[in-house]
Amino acid sequence: MTVKRATLADVARRAGTSTAVVSYVLNDGPRPVSESTRARVVAALDALNYRPDRAARALRRPRRWRHLGLLVPDVRMPLFATLVGHIEAEARRRDHLTLIGNTGYDPEREIEFASAFTDSGIEGLIVVGGANGRATAELCRHARIPIVWVHNNRDEVEPDVVGADHIRAGASATRHLTDTHRRGDVVFVGGFTAGEVAHGDRETVAQRYEGYRSVVGSERARRIATDLTPAGAYHAVGRYLAGNPAPDGLVVGTYAQAAATLRAVADAGLLVPRDLSVVGYDTDTSDTYAAVTLTAVRQPIDVIARLALSRVLDSDETSDQTQPPGPPEPIVTHLAIGETCGCATR
Repeated sequence: MTVKRATLADVARRAGTSTAVVSYVLNDGPRPVSESTRARVVAALDALNYRPDRAARALRRPRRWRHLGLLVPDVRMPLFATLVGHIEAEARRRDHLTLIGNTGYDPEREIEFASAFTDSGIEGLIVVGGANGRATAELCRHARIPIVWVHNNRDEVEPDVVGADHIRAGASATRHLTDTHRRGDVVFVGGFTAGEVAHGDRETVAQRYEGYRSVVGSERARRIATDLTPAGAYHAVGRYLAGNPAPDGLVVGTYAQAAATLRAVADAGLLVPRDLSVVGYDTDTSDTYAAVTLTAVRQPIDVIARLALSRVLDSDETSDQTQPPGPPEPIVTHLAIGETCGCATR
């Protein structure tokens, strides 16, 4: 059943004022409004969950397309590039054009994009890898625009994140080395503290580390801390191998560090997977011609994209709130077998 959308007249009646005054409050002008009247209007907007009808506005300039905002950390990374492709294609099928912004996990850039997109009249916002959740959520709440978080949310202001169960993924990657390949000395590669990682996917890495630790145990858990960049991973892994006995397994916390880790292992004179098995995450499915293919935990990107789009575009029909109802279930990942663990050979 479709929920009737509140109109400007509904808000005006509830606030005991005119539609013009409501419009002044929504648009911050052009005429001033007293604080007491503004407070009544804002209370009415919240009570009725009023959202501006951007489709009606668009009728002044007829067009087929509506707009959807999509913020991602870095569209060059295979995981996010694939996600963008799925979201853009599905949104286009539903007559929405996608405005895309690369945030780089930079809080200021995220709010800058979000503000620009809301000003342009987007129907909803999808934020992948949120770095400024509190401010972005407040901006969208004020603009009456639905927002959906994907992958993670740094500020944790919204408990509902569409994404994989990264703790289970961390355990899955580790258990493959300990149980299938009988690797008894497995080390985790990645950073997740604010001091280690300025702009990066540290929340997801922390969850994957938790899964790793649940398998090897707290006393045996060891970590090679990195800043999550390829260069940082290469130097950190190289230093570790130069100063410590080589482990027989590595779980690499992000895809961006995988190639650098493999290079550091090779430069240390070790062979993968003979001397050391490696499992990573979110491998590029199109890259099958590397010297050695990575065994990796993969996320079902098509499922994540469809669920995120449904929750942001169907929110009018499923709820009387700007946030979709109910937390989504964590999405299950799967292990894609490559050559770095020892299961497959070229």
